[in-house]
Amino acid sequence: MHSRRLINGDAALRELDNIIWRIITLVATIVLLSPIVSNFRIAWNSFFAAVAVAAALIACSWYYGVKRDEPRLSSALGCTAQITIFSAVGAPLSYLAASANLSLRDEAFDAFDKAVGFDWMSLLWWFNAHPKIFEILRPFYFSMTAQAALIVLCLAFTGRLAWLRVFVLAFVFAATITIAISALLPAQGAWNHYGLHALDPSAVIPATKTFLPVFEGLRDGTFRKLVATGAEGIITFPSLHAALAVILAAAMWPVSGLRWVGLVINTAMLASTPIDGLHYLADIAAGIVIAILSLAASYIVTSSVIADSPLRVVSTRLVPGE
Repeated sequence: MHSRRLINGDAALRELDNIIWRIITLVATIVLLSPIVSNFRIAWNSFFAAVAVAAALIACSWYYGVKRDEPRLSSALGCTAQITIFSAVGAPLSYLAASANLSLRDEAFDAFDKAVGFDWMSLLWWFNAHPKIFEILRPFYFSMTAQAALIVLCLAFTGRLAWLRVFVLAFVFAATITIAISALLPAQGAWNHYGLHALDPSAVIPATKTFLPVFEGLRDGTFRKLVATGAEGIITFPSLHAALAVILAAAMWPVSGLRWVGLVINTAMLASTPIDGLHYLADIAAGIVIAILSLAASYIVTSSVIADSPLRVVSTRLVPGE
């Protein structure tokens, strides 16, 4: 009985991985076929590093999963490969979304902010008056990659292999949904909406301020290169940073040594997002909603594949040993 349950657990993890890979394959197929039906071209050299790293990770994951029977290490390597390759194909997908060139919605998002009492310009000037706080928050804005790597390792090596898949699925769901919505409700961001330039003197220059030429080129047809490594973050609404801040904090929560650290780090990320990411408050609110829906969807999918709650599963395999 014990052996059968372990085999079923391994099969459940493989099925969850297959679901993730099917989504990644669909996104990659859209990107790869886009030059056939449009005037986009793929910058192949920008994909080489991600593909090479992912291929090595997949090979190692297979070896440690099949030949060495070490599911924790196999899961860590395999899920890192999934995040790596999805990030590589997700970036050009966001470029395709922007090329839809629908009407900008900055006026609506700005109106929402004002209706709820949020003043983006006042926040910008407050950070200018408190540059040290801005300098403290900025590293948190760029902490997503390091956090994701830490989460994969911690969840894998504490045996939370089902919850690890919940995290990866939520990441994939949130990014895909955000990209789709950004095509329908595009915006250029608060900095550009207000017609700002580098303030003089200014301690605050947003981290993503340089994306506008690419964004405008995608919309008017003058930029038609699909890039993986080196791609600009061009999504304003909803905020993917806000969505991932919630997902990262939720992913850390089952690990007692990380839960409060994750909450502090990702609260700081949310606080840095309006200025460093040029986001309206509406963007952040929408990102948080998408994160909650993505976590719920990924939990439901994972629970439907396995026979136990992903939150309660903590073992070398999938189910606790008897």
